[in-house]
Amino acid sequence: MEKVTYQNIEHCPVTFTMEVIGGKWKLLIMYLLSNGINRFGKMSMTLRGISKQMLTTQLRELESDGIIERKIYAEIPPRVEYFLTPKGQSLLPIIALMKDWGLSHLQPERRETGIGALVQLD
Repeated sequence: MEKVTYQNIEHCPVTFTMEVIGGKWKLLIMYLLSNGINRFGKMSMTLRGISKQMLTTQLRELESDGIIERKIYAEIPPRVEYFLTPKGQSLLPIIALMKDWGLSHLQPERRETGIGALVQLD
């Protein structure tokens, strides 16, 4: 692995990846989309503690980075759904590895306050 210096940190692939998927909500949004939760209202109810404005911002950023796509259905009332793009799907193995790492290192008393505290999957 290349040694990171002040000069090359801005062009580091890890830095780039964190700019795209970093933050509290983006990985959780991608996780929900990979599990079939693709409507704004359901995401808003499932992600405890996220405001509608923050969810909108995160969805727009993921869309502008090509991680998700937004599909608008021409019906009354209008319906919007979000889907992972192939670029977004290419991140799913990373999310799976993060989940595995978390499960192996999460202390039993924290299991109740982990992702279950932020994400409510029925």
